[in-house]
Formats: sequence, C-alpha cells, structure tokens
Amino acid sequence: MSISAQQGVSHSSYDELLKKYVDDKGMVNYKGLKGERQKLKSYLKVLESNAPKDNWTSDQKLAYWINAYNAYTLELILEHYPVESIKDIGSTIKIPFVSTAWDIKFINIGGEEYDLNNIEHGIIRKEFNEPRIHFALVCAAVSCPKLQNRAYIPEKLDEQLTKAASDFLGNPAKNTIQSSNKATLSKLFNWYGGDFNNDGTLIEYINQYAPVKLNKDAEIDWMDYDWALNEQK
Repeated sequence: MSISAQQGVSHSSYDELLKKYVDDKGMVNYKGLKGERQKLKSYLKVLESNAPKDNWTSDQKLAYWINAYNAYTLELILEHYPVESIKDIGSTIKIPFVSTAWDIKFINIGGEEYDLNNIEHGIIRKEFNEPRIHFALVCAAVSCPKLQNRAYIPEKLDEQLTKAASDFLGNPAKNTIQSSNKATLSKLFNWYGGDFNNDGTLIEYINQYAPVKLNKDAEIDWMDYDWALNEQK
C-alpha cells in the first residue's frame, strides 16, 4: 500500500476491527478477534512500512503512535492467547533478558525494533506534551482506561482524547470520587503524577474531566490495580 507522507496513515481497517470486537465498556472479544488476526496483521504491516515522517502534523504522529501501541498490544495478547493477564506473558515465555511483556522487542517500524515501553516512554511521553495519552494507551488490563471502539484519527484527536479522559474519570470502577473532599483514584495518577502536574496540581488537572470537582485539599487514596485481561465474558 502506497501512502503519501503528507496524508499520514489510514487507520480505517483497524477502526473496523475495534467496532466489531470491542464493546462500549472497552472489553475485547479476543476469541472473535483471533479469527480476523490476519486483518490486524495487515494493518500492522501498514504501520511498519509507513513510519511517521517529519512533514506529518503532530496530531498525525500522535494518533499513529497511540493506535500502534494499542494494536500491537492486541497482537501480543493474540500471539499468546489464551492468557489471564498480560503480566503472565513475559514471565511465562522466559525470553532471555526480558522480564515483562512490555520489554519484548516484537515491533518493527521503519526498520527499527521496538517494544511497547519504547513506544510509550521513549516516543509518546518523550515527544508529546499530552497527559491525556494515559487515558488512551491500553495495556489489556481491567483497570486500564477502556479501549475505545474507534481508532484515533488526527482530525478528531483532541475530541477523542478528551472523551477518553472523561470516560476514565467518570467510571467508578476505575476512579471513585466520593465527594468534593475525597477520591479514590487509579494508580495511573500516582505512577505518572509528574505528567499531570506540569501546569498545576494533580487535582486541578483531574477537575478538567471529573464528574465531581475536588477541593484543592481533598483526600486522595489509590485503588488496587486489576491486571486481569480486559476480555469480554
């Protein structure tokens, strides 16, 4: 497939898979998706041969990398399916020098080898000042933000990232705001706290998207993180 650098990449085939196999809660029908794994692989081939170019817009690049992270995560799960958790993969297959699923270098884009950590931390967090990516990147766990059943596209990226943030903070299974004085939040906000307080406090950031606004001195606790697979039951 020949795609001009100026146009970026078409994510339409990936979008079709998400609409078909991901429900409104972000849970994945992995059994069904495995039956169309070749279509997913074809999309990944498009990504592999069309790495972002300098003349792409920032939104084209960011949409590309978010979709790449999520699509390659799905592929990793399918490669080892059935699994109870993504965390079982690295420890189960015993690849030398690899301790977690996020360290497996199974991604080849533009002739470069990557693992999922490279994409999240070495590219997305490093090159884009956009904390909302934490609500868009989905590592196949129940406590992760939900996998949206649409691909991210540059034309709607800001709207889509805002929706992902609102969905995450509005889901009481992932974040519970008991009152304006107390909240039990996802550990994502603890793990990546520095990403959320560049322009103010964590609470100020959360209040942009939370259904209930927190007082500046609200008590914050952290939820346990459920690493079970985000699979439809």
